[in-house]
Amino acid sequence: MSPRILVAVLALALVAPTSGLATPDGQMTWALHFSLAPTLFEPAETAGVVSPFMILYALHDAMVKPMPGKSMAPSLAESWSVSPDGLVYEFVLRKGVRFHNGDPVTGDDVRFSFERYRGISAKVLKEKVAAVEVPDPGRVRFRLKQPWPDFMTFYGTLATGAGWVVPRKYVERVGEDGFKKSPVGAGPYRFVSFTPGVELVLEATESYWRKTPSVKRLIFKSSPDVTTRLVMLKRGEVDAAYGLPGEIGEEVRRTPGLTLRPTPFASTHWLLFADQFDASSPWRDRRVRLAATQAVDREAINQAESLGFSKITGSIIPTSFEFYWQPPAHSFDPAKARQLLAEAGYPRGLEAGDLWCDVSTTAAAEAALSYLQAVGIRARLRPLERAAFLKSYQEKKLKNLVYGLSGIGGNAATRIEAFAVSTGSFAYGGYPDIDALFRDQAGELDPKKREALLRRIQELMHDKVMYLPIWQLSMLQGYGPRVAESGFGLIADYPWAAPYEDLKLKAK
Repeated sequence: MSPRILVAVLALALVAPTSGLATPDGQMTWALHFSLAPTLFEPAETAGVVSPFMILYALHDAMVKPMPGKSMAPSLAESWSVSPDGLVYEFVLRKGVRFHNGDPVTGDDVRFSFERYRGISAKVLKEKVAAVEVPDPGRVRFRLKQPWPDFMTFYGTLATGAGWVVPRKYVERVGEDGFKKSPVGAGPYRFVSFTPGVELVLEATESYWRKTPSVKRLIFKSSPDVTTRLVMLKRGEVDAAYGLPGEIGEEVRRTPGLTLRPTPFASTHWLLFADQFDASSPWRDRRVRLAATQAVDREAINQAESLGFSKITGSIIPTSFEFYWQPPAHSFDPAKARQLLAEAGYPRGLEAGDLWCDVSTTAAAEAALSYLQAVGIRARLRPLERAAFLKSYQEKKLKNLVYGLSGIGGNAATRIEAFAVSTGSFAYGGYPDIDALFRDQAGELDPKKREALLRRIQELMHDKVMYLPIWQLSMLQGYGPRVAESGFGLIADYPWAAPYEDLKLKAK
């Protein structure tokens, strides 16, 4: 018997024979609440949000990924194992899988995709992995520099896009820009066309390993204006619409033929006090940060914007994540907020500068801003298109206040690493005690000791008031009468429709 510890076995339950099935038919059209950009078609550039996976689940495939009933399901890798010393992870590739251009998916493509990965947590992945070996085309071996309990969390969940595989030969032939213009993947749908600011068109591939998709063509229409999305859904111009705030969601719920589908997922939202590390900023004072936190009525925002379906958690860590710690609640107390501002030297309030947000979160950001202004914290709302917002956020170009969010997978450590440690991709600074504890937990193999360290970090984040947590979002989505299976909620803690090969339209 092999000395390796088997972590996952053949995923026979995921495989459905494609012979004898009807060919894909029909078209399903989606109204998106943000504008698509070519960077979202590219696994190598996944940022700290879940948005790109809306497209990746269609165009591409991963070695391991979340699927219905499984947080880490074998996909391009039919199995994997880890050595007893925790230093070697070996993956066995599924046989016969090809990219949309006909090239076989090989271990060389897996290694190439990992090495070109430059998205969130690329730095920590490259630092921890000593080598990626390809003993033969059907096997890939990752050698770590030291045991790392979170390797599969980073590689096999939506914490990063490092495990999503692209064709090496094609990328090298067309170049990076060419790949974004005409991406080739191994997913259930192939790229047909993209009109910036208008729509993305994908078409089913009948040779997808898991099953042949039921729906022939998927069209994703960019429609940032929510009223437009509602009109399109009511008229039947689209079959499903994303991101419907409370009032619109309520109208969908009472409209005959339309279905409202709240989709809870691992997306926490918060206000980042970006200037808290600047000695000249009012946000340096914990009392000012605490005043802002007590000024916002989160439950009222929840009822107004998501019909009460979101969770008020007080944390940037999703409740379902391993090592989550539930902080005590900061009460809604405007009088206390004003008192704290006065104690900090701002009895008449303060000019807080700009509050930056992704345009799709404008409603929630505006609601939070109204509560801040009511106690004297005056700021201007500055919405940006999603791609521009994420780029500016990650490049640390935003100042004052930032409406932060993340819906990617992982655990408490991965979320802390990206947003709360001084070296994090989206961190605007840090605290020495948190940085030291994070380094300690990264090498701790005892789960109980590691949990204690991660919980202590979360306690310190709460005590220092590093963030103003808003909620853990439950998105309101709607779909029309032609849809038999929308895909919403099939994958736990995931907001978008997936797997796309499971979508179904009603018989005509």
